[in-house]
Formats: sequence, structure tokens, C-alpha cells
Amino acid sequence: MGEFVNLEVAASGVGTIRLDRPKLNPLNAQVAEELGAAVDEAKSRDDVRAIVVWGGERVFAAGADIKEMGERDAITMYRYIGGFQDVFTHLENLPQITIAAINGYALGGGCELTLACDMRICATDSQLGQPEILLGVIPGAGGTQRLPRLVGVGRAKEIIYTGRFIPAEEALAIGLVNEVVEPDQVYARAVEIAERFANGPLVALMAAKQVIQSGIDIDKATGIMLERQAFAALFASEDQKIGMESFIESGPGKAKFVGR
Repeated sequence: MGEFVNLEVAASGVGTIRLDRPKLNPLNAQVAEELGAAVDEAKSRDDVRAIVVWGGERVFAAGADIKEMGERDAITMYRYIGGFQDVFTHLENLPQITIAAINGYALGGGCELTLACDMRICATDSQLGQPEILLGVIPGAGGTQRLPRLVGVGRAKEIIYTGRFIPAEEALAIGLVNEVVEPDQVYARAVEIAERFANGPLVALMAAKQVIQSGIDIDKATGIMLERQAFAALFASEDQKIGMESFIESGPGKAKFVGR
């Protein structure tokens, strides 16, 4: 159990990675280390079949701990920010589907943390953004790379260059978040979606995630070949047999998958 980050696993197979560093979940080296430990644990546990990342009812994460960063020089900062990059990439590469449940602010490193998740659910009063430029720096934990891939280069440039906060409805319109709900429903909605994945065809979901993420950074022909290989490999899974037999017998959407 970490001081600021913990993994809680429900009987449904949904693991919640919970950030809890008063008052606004500022991200520092200890948070990054504990987040990495929680991600490692989630990856190693067979009973964690989908993951929600949540900062609590008030705020997701309002950014990095500026006091910790402010006095560092370029050399130490290179190592420091590399720790955040590595942890966020580790989260991004988890085989399980991950959902960020966003209450309140998700700014700077907090926004970058949500970008490392597969999906984002936020509250009607949430605001997201990359305000690092207002401090005389740039996003350093993946924002310059993940944000353009998610919302497009033009929008990402405007968001990063201005450092402005993005309200929930705009975030939904530009594809920065997947769904907007009332503040008291954010976590419950994220868990509801995660439970659907936890009880779904896990092998196929993992294959889809891997092929999509690998395909983003390679040429289309190679990506198509990866897709072919993954598609064919799924015919060795129990879920494929269950899914197709259920479709033939009962129609779509009624299969009871076993995750193998």
C-alpha cells in the first residue's frame, strides 16, 4: 500500500488505481513511484481484468508539484521527467483496458496521465489542459506526443501553445474525452464501463489494444499485417469459440466469455 497511490480490486474484476495526495493530487516523484508499483501489481494479477484510474471526488490531478521541480537543473530534470514518462508509458502499455475517471481538474501531468489511459470519462464541471507553457516550459510526460494523436495536430498545437483550460463539453466535442456525466456519477460510470470489459472477451480486447497502439506508429501495410496475425491467432482462444457459437445459436451480444 502506497501513501498516495493504491490499487483496490473489486470482485467484478475492476481494479481502481486511486490517487490521494492532498489537496489537489499534485504529482511528484513519490507519486510516480507509487503509481508505477500499482501498475506493476495490476499487470501481474489475474483478477484485475479492467482498470479505472481515479483521483477522487474533488480533483483528478491539478498538475506536477512545481515546488519539487522548480530548483532542479537540466540534467536532474532529464532524469526526473523520464521517470514520469516511463510510468505513464507502462500504464499505456498495460494489456487491460484502462479508463480515467476525471472529477475536477486534470491539468499538466494530470492531463498527461489521462492521455495514457484508453478512455476518459469526465464530469460536467471538469477542465483539462496542458498549461505548462505558462510556466515557461512544455508538457514533459507525453503530452506533446499523445495529445496530437488523440485530437489532431492543429488542435493540440493550439491547446499546448495557449495553455488554456478545456471545459468538459469542448473536451467531448474534440475527442479529448469519451463521455461527460454529472460529477457524482463519474466514478460509477467509469466502473460500469470497466465491468463490461472485465466480463468481455479479454483476449480479443487485449489483441485489439495491442494492434491499435502498435499500428499508430508504423506504416499502414505493416499495421494491416499485424491485424491479420492477431485476428488469426484469436481462433485459438476459447472466447472465439464461445462468441461464434453463441451468435449462431442466440444472435449477437449474448455470449458469456471466460477470458481465455
